Amino acid sequence: MDTPAGLLKRGLARQFLRFATVGAFGTGAHYLALALLMHTGWPPTPATATGALLGAGVNYWLNYHYTFASRRPHRIAGRRFAVLAGLGWLLNSLAFHFLHYTTGWPLWPAQLATTGLVLVANFAGNRWWTFSGEHHG
Repeated sequence: MDTPAGLLKRGLARQFLRFATVGAFGTGAHYLALALLMHTGWPPTPATATGALLGAGVNYWLNYHYTFASRRPHRIAGRRFAVLAGLGWLLNSLAFHFLHYTTGWPLWPAQLATTGLVLVANFAGNRWWTFSGEHHG
């Protein structure tokens, strides 16, 4: 028989895996849009910015419906998600700069460590703030 702590731990791990999977779909949408837009002649910066917005939209939609099975109104959840996305962008920039330029880590190990940090921070923020009280799945 599972203890409540064991059930919570398994449920949290399952939800984190869903969150990470959704992130992979969002990243795929970003990269696909980037490639397609550049193929049609867009410059790289607007193409990646547009792709990032598409990826964020995919992440929001899938996290709202799949990861957290939210019933919170979009006007609230969407704003909170956007705030966390902005904070995640800032955390990514600062952590990468610190690891790569201050401590001298090579580029890709610094980016991988930064991605892991941002993934965990975004999951925590979305679970306990954006979609708080809605720990389904």
